[in-house]
Amino acid sequence: MIYEILLILYFVGSLLGLWLLFKKVGEKPWIALIPFYNIMVWIRICGKDKTKSQKIKWYILFLVPAINIFMFLLLVVETANTFHRYNYFEQTLGVIFPWIYLPYVGLNNYQYHDPHTEEPHKVTQARDWLDALTFAIVAAMIIRSMMFEFYNIPSSSMEKSLMTGDYLVVSKMSYGPRSAMTPLSVPLVHNVLPLTDGQVESYLKWIKLPYHRYHGFGHVERFDPVVFNYPDGDTMCTAWKSNMSYHELVREMGRENVLNAKMLPVGNRMVKNKIRVRPVDKRENFIKRCIGLPGEDLQLIDQIVYINGKMIENPPESQQTYRILFKNGINTRKVLDDLGVSHEDFSNSLSYMMYDGDDHYIVPLTRAQVKSLEARNDVVEVVPDIRRAGDDGMSLFPHSPLYQWSTDNFGPVHIPAKGETLKLTLENLPIYWRVITTYEGNTLEVRGGKIFINGQETTEYTCKMDYYWMMGDNRHNSVDSRYWGFVPEDHIAGKATMVLFSWDKDHGKPRWNRVFKSARSMD
Repeated sequence: MIYEILLILYFVGSLLGLWLLFKKVGEKPWIALIPFYNIMVWIRICGKDKTKSQKIKWYILFLVPAINIFMFLLLVVETANTFHRYNYFEQTLGVIFPWIYLPYVGLNNYQYHDPHTEEPHKVTQARDWLDALTFAIVAAMIIRSMMFEFYNIPSSSMEKSLMTGDYLVVSKMSYGPRSAMTPLSVPLVHNVLPLTDGQVESYLKWIKLPYHRYHGFGHVERFDPVVFNYPDGDTMCTAWKSNMSYHELVREMGRENVLNAKMLPVGNRMVKNKIRVRPVDKRENFIKRCIGLPGEDLQLIDQIVYINGKMIENPPESQQTYRILFKNGINTRKVLDDLGVSHEDFSNSLSYMMYDGDDHYIVPLTRAQVKSLEARNDVVEVVPDIRRAGDDGMSLFPHSPLYQWSTDNFGPVHIPAKGETLKLTLENLPIYWRVITTYEGNTLEVRGGKIFINGQETTEYTCKMDYYWMMGDNRHNSVDSRYWGFVPEDHIAGKATMVLFSWDKDHGKPRWNRVFKSARSMD
C-alpha cells in the first residue's frame, strides 16, 4: 500500500507543481493536466525550444520509455535555473524529490526569468563536473534499479551454459523492477564498502520498506537463468567467504565455535569476524537456473529431474560428474584441457584422488564431452558418479535426519505457491520452517507434538508469496536449492538475458564466441 501512496504523491505533486508554475509564468494552469501538451509548454518555459531541431529532440526524447525519466529530471533542473535557484544542494534535492520541489518553487515568491531573453547562467568548471557526476550517478541508479545491470559469473556453478568470467546483462524489466527495501545506501554499492575487508556495511537500516514489484514483461519461467539474493544469506559472518552463510557454518562447526571466532586469516590478513543480519535486497547475489515453479512437485532420481512425476530434460550444456579411467602413460591434463575441463575442476579431481586413493578422475562433463571421451582409445571407462540416498548426510535441505537425500536422489518436495494452503505435519515441518518464519515473518514452535504459528495451534499455513526451485547447470559443483531450499519471489532481482563479454581466466584470453550470446539459450 505504501508504494501506491508514494506513486500517487509523486504524480499528484508533480502535476500540482506544474499547475503552480504555469500560473506563475502567465500560462493557463489547467494546461498542466493535459498529457503531452503540458510537456510541450514546460519545455518552452525552460527555453529548450530556441531552435526547431532542439525542440524536436526534446519532444522525441520525452516519448522514449526510460529516457523520458531523465528528460523529466533535466527539466526540473532547468526549472530551478529559470528562477535563479542555482544552489547545487537545492537542485540535487529537486531531482530526488521533484514532487515536493516543483510545488515548493511554485508557492514561493521566486521571480521567473525568461531563458529566451536572458544570457545562460555560467558556472565554474568544478561545478559543471559536479553537476555531470551527480546526474550520472542518478541516471546509473535509475538504470540499475529499474532497467538492467551487469553481473559477473564468479564460479563454475552454471557451466557450461554460463561460464566463469562471463559478464551478463541482467534485465530488471523481465519480471518487473523490485523497489528498494533498504533505500538508505551508498549509490552503486551492493552491501559492503570497498577497501574495508567486508567489515563496513554500505547501507543503513533506519528505513525498511516492504517488498513491492512493478509490472514487467513477464514472469519467471522454467529454465530461465535468474539472479536473486541468496536466501540462506540473511545472516552472514564477515570473516568467511560470502557464499557460506551463518546457518551453514553453524551446521559444519557448531554455533559456539562460530560465535566465539574473533579473528580469522583471509589471505595475508587477519580479519574480524562479525555477525551481520542483512535485509533481503542486500544479501549476496546468486545466479541459477529455475527448475521448479510455484505449486509443483519436484524430485531427482539418478540425476534426472522430475516435475509432477514427468521427466524434464537437463539443459544440453549442463554438467554432471563422471568418473574417468585413463590408460597409463596418457597426458590427462592435456586431454581434459583440450576437452574444455577447467583448471579448477582438474585440480579438484587431483585433490580427490590424493584424498581417496582412487585412480579415477572425477570431473563434471557435458553430454557432448562424455561422447568425445568414450570415442577415445586411451580411455578405459566413463561412468556417472551418482550419489545415493544418504551420501550427503544432513548437508542438504531441509537439514533433518528425517530426510536421507543426496544431490542426485532428492525429494519429492512440494514448492509453495502464493495463496496455497499447506497441510503441516511434524514430518514436513522442516521443509517449510523457513518459509513460515524467515521469509514470511511468523513465529513457529512445536509444543507437546503440536504446531503453533503466532501462538495459535494449527495444522495448516497459507503462503503469502510464490517460491521457486533453483539449480546450477554444473550439478555437482553448485550450492543451490538442494542445499538451502526455496527462493521466495521477493528475493528475485532479475533475469540474465545476454553475455556482454567473456574472459577465459584459465588461458588468459577473451572468449569471442560467447559475446552477445543469449544467456537463456537451451540449444
